[in-house]
Amino acid sequence: MWAYVIRRLGESLLILLGISLVTFALLYLVPADPARQIAGRSATAETVANIRAQLGLDQPFHIQYLRYLGNLLQGDLGRSYLQRTEVSELIAARMPATLLLMLATIVVELIIGLTIGAIAALKRNSAVDQSLMVFSFVTISAPQFVVGILLLYVFAVQLGWFPIGGYGTFAHLVLPAITIGLLGTGWYSRMMRSSMIDVLAQDYVRTARAKGLGRLRIILRHVAPNAILPIIAMIGIDIGLFMSGIVVVESVFGWPGIGQLAWQAIQRVDIPIIMGVTLVSACFIVLGNLLADLIAPLVDPRIKLK
Repeated sequence: MWAYVIRRLGESLLILLGISLVTFALLYLVPADPARQIAGRSATAETVANIRAQLGLDQPFHIQYLRYLGNLLQGDLGRSYLQRTEVSELIAARMPATLLLMLATIVVELIIGLTIGAIAALKRNSAVDQSLMVFSFVTISAPQFVVGILLLYVFAVQLGWFPIGGYGTFAHLVLPAITIGLLGTGWYSRMMRSSMIDVLAQDYVRTARAKGLGRLRIILRHVAPNAILPIIAMIGIDIGLFMSGIVVVESVFGWPGIGQLAWQAIQRVDIPIIMGVTLVSACFIVLGNLLADLIAPLVDPRIKLK
């Protein structure tokens, strides 16, 4: 067990190193000049050159990357070019909002996805089943910024049920959580449907029916607890899906998390913030996958860690 964890952590460090190298290289190749962004449009070429030298942007790529990597190993994510603040402080200030949105998103995915999957399995091959699976396919395929804008228009602008954007109350949380959660809803519903169909065909379910147990009791006591086991392991993997959509959704709804911070940094070519948010997000994804692998044997003893 511990040997597996240590090996996975070592592999995770290599993955994070590769992500840092690729991200840094892409930002290095971006034609936009951070020094020009800082100096302003009216600045002279000499002023821009001085700023570039102060930030070390005039040095070769490998020198810049090795310097960044050395600071990173000391826990230093750098300092924002424009906000003049440590990146770690900016991310720490935004992280509670992002974690709250992540928790709400997972709740939305589980409630809607498991419900749809269970109904589809119980109504297998019916019109209800086919309709719910089409809905699942649409939620997986729909771009999140389109879903977000549509939800804003209907429920915030037209109906006035929720605020257009912002942060602070439960009402502000609903639409962003649903927007991100709908993507995972499709995956959870399909997994739940397949799992329940397998469980419904098991001998112990047929035995329970033969004993005269009611349909609802069989579902709640025998089918649902066993069908939901594979879902638990998916929650860790789901963190990756969450991180992939957080930048767009937080920007659409004005949610003050690390996604919005990253979007603002991208617009201003604030490289330290972009690197910091990318690495923090990558850490969440890597740890989420590791957590899913560790939980899987607990919920299903047939799965062995190698």
